[in-house]
Amino acid sequence: MTIQEASGRPLADIAAGLDAQFERLDLAGRLSLAAELGRAVFTTSLGIEDQVITAAIGIARLDVEIATLETGRLFPETLALIDETEDRFGIDIRQFRPEPADVDAYAAQYGLNGFYESVEARHACCHVRKVKPLAQALAGATVWVTGLRRSQSGNRASTPFVEYDPDRGLIKVNPLADWSLDHINAYVEEHAVPTNPLHKRGYPSIGCEPCTRAIKPGEPERAGRWWWENDEKRECGLHVPEIPAPSLTSSSL
Repeated sequence: MTIQEASGRPLADIAAGLDAQFERLDLAGRLSLAAELGRAVFTTSLGIEDQVITAAIGIARLDVEIATLETGRLFPETLALIDETEDRFGIDIRQFRPEPADVDAYAAQYGLNGFYESVEARHACCHVRKVKPLAQALAGATVWVTGLRRSQSGNRASTPFVEYDPDRGLIKVNPLADWSLDHINAYVEEHAVPTNPLHKRGYPSIGCEPCTRAIKPGEPERAGRWWWENDEKRECGLHVPEIPAPSLTSSSL
């Protein structure tokens, strides 16, 4: 029985009621409550905030599945961190990859690195390598746990602790919504959480290698993502829908 069936209330109303409750809890409490709501899946990019959530899940042995989107274009340092994190906390991080046919169709239409040429091509790449694998990772889940924080960018400044995701039909939990980077760093130091060495090289936000650069002094945390685009609200479509994904010629899309 789902929480919606048990309460008889729409998931949107359930999420709104939980938001205020989460504000009063610490990180472990927020994650514990998320796990009680149903099958919970945490999707990690292996960034520093996501490593904090992974550590909290591992330390408390919470019933939250951990998944990552292995896009095929990640930094070697990110891939190495997957194994290190699994060993450190005795957990399993499931990896979801794009379909080879989708990647081939993208390359045939735009070129392997066509995302540099237009926003349309970049969205199409993100759709193939991230959005579609995310759907696989969240299949059958009731709760989606993320590492979104309000201080990451202006586009995320109003991130709630709990919200309803109408596109995916589940409850989305953002347990670090009110955490600052200083708070994140303090937790990492206290619990000896392994982190991506790229963070110390000027990469506060790390995605695919071709699409991520180090930031300059004074730039926002996510300025290094898709840096060649002019739109300051750059996102990949996982959390903030932008434009409809362009159609590719592959029949699998």
